[in-house]
Amino acid sequence: MTARLAKILLSLTLAAFALVVAYDNLVDYGSNFAFVRHVLSMDTTFPDNALRDRAITRPWIWHAGYLLIIAGEAATGLLLLIGSAVLWRARRQSAAGFQAAKRWTVAGCALGFVVWFFGFMVVGGEWFAMWQSKVWNGQEGAFRFYMAIIGVLVFVNQTDGELGGEHRR
Repeated sequence: MTARLAKILLSLTLAAFALVVAYDNLVDYGSNFAFVRHVLSMDTTFPDNALRDRAITRPWIWHAGYLLIIAGEAATGLLLLIGSAVLWRARRQSAAGFQAAKRWTVAGCALGFVVWFFGFMVVGGEWFAMWQSKVWNGQEGAFRFYMAIIGVLVFVNQTDGELGGEHRR
């Protein structure tokens, strides 16, 4: 039961993280919008960067990209929150029942990985050369986020044994 409760708690903490990030980005829209604007416009990358033809300078695309990020963060949080509730309800079920209940948490972790790894490392970091910017580089923070997500995903996916008879009701 301890491992099951830990899986629920870790799923819930990731949900809280993703939902707080999404909320903060909505409430303080301008702070991280500036980040998205600078990354997409590539205005702080190396001056002679041969990749600068990828730069996006249209404000509506900056807003659309930022809203897509916020939507991904919020959806990640909601999937993980649902996952935590489903796991909580299944905590006393058979090993197979608890395993089946993990699907929402797995989906939330997968989406979170897409947001922070694909969005920040692949798209921002490599496509828009965010790694070249000393000011607008979110790769280190994104790394911490997606590694935590992967850690939880691996732990949650570990097979759970059957509970002893004294734990079932």
